[in-house]
Amino acid sequence: MNIRIGHRGVIELMVDGKETGRAQLNGKRPVIVSGELPTDPPRPVSVRIAPGPGVPRCTAVIDGEDIPMSPRAF
Repeated sequence: MNIRIGHRGVIELMVDGKETGRAQLNGKRPVIVSGELPTDPPRPVSVRIAPGPGVPRCTAVIDGEDIPMSPRAF
């Protein structure tokens, strides 16, 4: 996940360096971004983002399982 916070915040779902999903960030409201994992066959993935306060929290949902994602700077 790339999360750009600002007047018009944007969330990008990146898989293997390629954007597979995108959503507008709307203040501090939680957002869900959907995309696909590059498996054979492709598997759908959703990521729930809680933007704040503080560090954004992201949880991937794959095959119905919640998988917390660790924040990291880049």
